[in-house]
Amino acid sequence: MTYDDEHDEFEDDEEFDDSDAFVRSTNGYVGDAEALLRRAVDIIASAPTMPLSSSPRIDRDEIIELLEEALQRLPDELRQARWMLKERQEFVAKTRREADELLEAARLRAERMVQRTEVVKAADQRARHLVDQAEDESRQMRHEAEDYCDQKLASFQIVLERIGKAVAQGRQRLSGTVEEISSRRKCALRR
Repeated sequence: MTYDDEHDEFEDDEEFDDSDAFVRSTNGYVGDAEALLRRAVDIIASAPTMPLSSSPRIDRDEIIELLEEALQRLPDELRQARWMLKERQEFVAKTRREADELLEAARLRAERMVQRTEVVKAADQRARHLVDQAEDESRQMRHEAEDYCDQKLASFQIVLERIGKAVAQGRQRLSGTVEEISSRRKCALRR
C-alpha cells in the first residue's frame, strides 16, 4: 500500500515521474512541494526490501533529489499561501468595514427617522397648542369687541334718547309758539 492509498483525500489522478510538471522549479504550482514529498514517500513505501531483511532498497540520489526539490519549492508555496491568507484577511476586513458602514448608516437613518417622528409629534402638539391659544384669543377678542360695541350702542342710545327728547321739546315749543303766533295773528286780524 502506498502513501496516497492511505491518505486518499490527497489522492491525485496523475502519475508522477521526473518529467512531470510537478518537478519544474521555475513556475511551481501550489501543492508542488507536497506532491514531491508524496512521491518520495511512495518511492520509500513501495521500495522492494533487501533479501533476508526488512530494510527497503531505495535509490538514495532519487530521494535526495525529490526532497531537495520539495525544499526549494516550499518557500514559494509558503509565500503564495501567505499572500492568499493576506488577501483573504484584507477581503474579510474590507467586508467587515463595509458591513459596519452599512450598519452605521442604517442606525443613523433609523435615528433620523425617530427624530423626525418625534419632531413631527412635537410640531403637531405645538400646532394644536397654538390653534387652541389662537381660538381662545379670538373668542376673547370677539367678546371684548361685542362688549365694546354694546357699550358704544348704549351710549349712542342715551345720546339719541336725549336728542329725541330735545327734538320733542323743541317741537312742543315750536307748536306752542306756532299756536301763539297763530292766535296772535288771529287776534290781530280781528282787530
